[in-house]
Amino acid sequence: MASGLRERKKARTRALIQATALRLFRERGYEATTVEQIARAAEVAHTTVFRYFPTKEDLVVSDDYDPVLFEALRTRPPDVPPLRALRDAMRATLEALPPDDLAAARDRAVLILDVPALRGAAFGNLFTTMRTLGDVLAERTGRAPDDRAVRTLTGAVFGVFLELMVRWTGDPSMNLPDAVDEALATLESGLASWT
Repeated sequence: MASGLRERKKARTRALIQATALRLFRERGYEATTVEQIARAAEVAHTTVFRYFPTKEDLVVSDDYDPVLFEALRTRPPDVPPLRALRDAMRATLEALPPDDLAAARDRAVLILDVPALRGAAFGNLFTTMRTLGDVLAERTGRAPDDRAVRTLTGAVFGVFLELMVRWTGDPSMNLPDAVDEALATLESGLASWT
């Protein structure tokens, strides 16, 4: 029980630091905001900020959604085709996000597109996520992670996600779960022969 309480406290501290950073980045700009200012505003030591976020870029590009998505994908029935399973997992993951978390994700996406240093950091993070998604899809389909179909599907899905991210940053009224589902449905209809 004590370890559960400790983990919840850590999660709250991490969320507070990131929310504070995003607020300051919006108010002052990314480059003009220091980690020390973030720590002061969050009422933590600057070393605490670095314990949760090793770099300033990590305050924007890191989130806890990938493991949730991968777990949702792994729990889909094995007879569901890969792209359909991913659609279902994405919808479930996005719809489970509280509105504040979704708004923060959009704020992060805006910053990533606006700040060159963040685009570079996000690009590196993207490769890690793509690789893991490819591994999960390979596991589901009994294919190797470097199988051409797995790589193609993974790349196509990330192309869809990037395009949606750009549109979402320009249109805050976009219903992201619906938009992701519609885009993946379009991709699915084009890949109907791979099931």
